[in-house]
Amino acid sequence: MTASTPNLRELDVSFWSALVNCAHAEILSHISNPKCDAYLLSESSLFVWHDRFLILTCGTSTLVDAACYFIDALGSSSMALVSYQRKNEYQAHLQTSSFTDDVGKLRQRIAGKACRVGHLDSHHHYFFCSDSDYQATKDDCTSELLMYHIRGELADYLNRGSQTCDELCAAFGFKHLFPEFEIDAHLFTPSGFSMNGLWGKYYVTLHVTPQSDKTCASSYVSFETNLDLARYSQSLLGRLLTLFSPVSWDIIRFNTNDSTQGFPAHVRLGHGSLTTEQGYHIGFSHYQQLQTEVLIPELM
Repeated sequence: MTASTPNLRELDVSFWSALVNCAHAEILSHISNPKCDAYLLSESSLFVWHDRFLILTCGTSTLVDAACYFIDALGSSSMALVSYQRKNEYQAHLQTSSFTDDVGKLRQRIAGKACRVGHLDSHHHYFFCSDSDYQATKDDCTSELLMYHIRGELADYLNRGSQTCDELCAAFGFKHLFPEFEIDAHLFTPSGFSMNGLWGKYYVTLHVTPQSDKTCASSYVSFETNLDLARYSQSLLGRLLTLFSPVSWDIIRFNTNDSTQGFPAHVRLGHGSLTTEQGYHIGFSHYQQLQTEVLIPELM
């Protein structure tokens, strides 16, 4: 947001509730500290700082409508920068819009550039960044880890069902992974799990979508943080990959180093990068474990 814009944290919760409703989601719970407010949503998460906000949604939610609501409410002249991102979907035919549709809505309100990183017939991500004179600071960084087809003991544990939220938090080892963070978590019925964590201005968020009552074969797990992982006390992405043991995974980095410390044996199937005019160096990589995946036929 521009310097003349009011403190976003002073906006009433009804504003943020209306914003997430535009994405066909709702606020389930929230935690706060002197730097940030974190809201758990029925479809992922919302984080609000005094000068910016971040919303993540999943499923068939309409994230672009939430972004448009915000721009319309505060005015495009109040936007120091608008950044919009969308990944390829498991079931694109169920989506109500495409990235091209989304960009069309955004460009009705604010000018910007859009691009795709990755092959259309494989893992890929879309980015939109508004035209502006804003310049990112060196500590303005984000790391995203997207894991597909989780396996192993934790996947088997998730398949058993009947866990409590506290039991899942213990199984994920949040106290060891994020010892400094206050954690807010929610267990969905019949399946699914979401977590937000706050530590000062830093956030972590993790979402688990098993996709099936009987198998984690098509499961999806997303993790995101604005921690500078090069300075964090542990190999966080490596520990998460060991915990969930996905068949493949994507990593998207904004102004962070391209490190594979702690990763399981793998091959990087593709990678790409771009640097925006605002000083964000964005890196995208798609990885796969070296072990052969055993494919089990499913009755149709």
